[in-house]
Amino acid sequence: MPGVVARTHAGGASLALAAPVDALFTATEVNEWALCATLFAQDAGRWAGLEAALVAAALEDAAVPDLEFEPVLAEAPALRRFARLAAREARPELRALLAQAAVRGLPHALDDELLTLGSGSGGCDFALTALPEVQAVQWEELHDIPTAVVTGSNGKTTSVRLLAACAAARGWLPAYCCTDGVFLGAETLESGDYSGPAGARRVLRERRAGCAIVEAARGGILRRGIAVSLAQVALVTNVSADHFGEYGIDDLGALADVKLAVAGVLRPGGVLVLSADDAQLVAKAAKLAQRFGDAPSLGWFSLDADTAARRAQASGAHASCGVRDGRLMLRRGGAEYDLGAIAAMPLSVEGSATYNVANLAGAAIAAAALGVPAADITAVFAAFGANVNDNFGRMMRFERDGVRILVDYAHNPEGLRGLLRVAEYLRGGGGRLGLLLGHAGNRQDAEIEALALAAAEFHPSLIVIKENEAHLRGRAPGEIPRVIHAALRSAGLPESSLPMRTSELEAVRCALEWARPGDVLALPVHSAAARGAVLALLAAAAPARAAR
Repeated sequence: MPGVVARTHAGGASLALAAPVDALFTATEVNEWALCATLFAQDAGRWAGLEAALVAAALEDAAVPDLEFEPVLAEAPALRRFARLAAREARPELRALLAQAAVRGLPHALDDELLTLGSGSGGCDFALTALPEVQAVQWEELHDIPTAVVTGSNGKTTSVRLLAACAAARGWLPAYCCTDGVFLGAETLESGDYSGPAGARRVLRERRAGCAIVEAARGGILRRGIAVSLAQVALVTNVSADHFGEYGIDDLGALADVKLAVAGVLRPGGVLVLSADDAQLVAKAAKLAQRFGDAPSLGWFSLDADTAARRAQASGAHASCGVRDGRLMLRRGGAEYDLGAIAAMPLSVEGSATYNVANLAGAAIAAAALGVPAADITAVFAAFGANVNDNFGRMMRFERDGVRILVDYAHNPEGLRGLLRVAEYLRGGGGRLGLLLGHAGNRQDAEIEALALAAAEFHPSLIVIKENEAHLRGRAPGEIPRVIHAALRSAGLPESSLPMRTSELEAVRCALEWARPGDVLALPVHSAAARGAVLALLAAAAPARAAR
């Protein structure tokens, strides 16, 4: 049935149905009724309380306080109830405005209080309680601004910041959101995790902005969708195992489908940028037209320029970018641009941070698709990361009393491997490797164990097992550290190298006390409060940017 999707997963089944913008609450009622009616029909005795519970819940709905409810599991009374709900929810004036915006190719942003037509410096807000008639809107004053949406398992925030820097070099004042907040250029507008719809709307409604860069994380997409209605560029950095078991996502294929939802907000002619090194994205790209009704223009990036170029040629892609002979090469519109030597780009840590090389390649295509000249991209890549605050919380390098220290956000096996490869490069065969290890509580035990095994691959001399106290997310204190400890012991690490600490900051203190000159410490720190305290602790340490 068009507009209806049903899929089974390890935890049960999910049912989704499309609905007009002014019938979404009614649609949720239909969805709930479908589940309850099906269960009741299968086993009326077992589910006898469903009908009463459904009615009781509906009676508590403050949005329709005067509505009389009747038993609703039977189809006929259910349909009468849905008709009443839909009539109350209907907003024909809202639908008319959105229809006119679509005709004019204008983006919109919508929440429970405001409708925004246009975006950034070309946007205007309207209260839902006082929407104008279509003819009363000053349409000629509304316009879009260059907009990009970034998602993926790793590298989202780094890519967003790279794009924001490229936009600034182009002369646009960028508004952007990520897991650390909402920003307008160098100004912090909001602090906290704004990688969901709230962050996107805040960015799109910033009237001073000349460009919008939006991080769209998996959780926000699954819970609330993508608040951006139209974008020139969508970038998917990669897909790796993480967050399995939440919202019906149990494997890489399903996770890739979630990430690729960003293709659905591309305006005609927009560019979807994908990793040619990611098997899931390569396989799914061939089916985008089937999913969205029209295949977007593609851009492919890779650690190898020829791999990216071959993938681009095979798919008729818009652009490609990758490394050839140690230099980052961008191909677009039949021309090739040399963006500089990888080893000279601070973000690459002399080429050892291969995941950041991939982030640079993806960001290059996305920036070019937004309209940033290659010369500006080259200038940004030659400098970004030289200042310790360019990419706050990600690959921040310090040196303290002869100890090299990396503060990062690595939070899954692939991210951790990338961080530890850089640490091994910096160690250069001498000194010892120490690190912190913890995890958020909303991960399966298997994912936590996989993270521990990724750490064990590098044979560190010290792993401080930390409690990620700000992200327990339903777990009991000490539960995750015990899972990590057991996995590391099973991997052969000695008990003496596995101290446990009850907070991120105490874990950092432990690692610093252990380290001696020549050692390298990899410190994944995840909560904003702990990161601030750690950076304050390291304030006297010299930033280590250029030297190995």
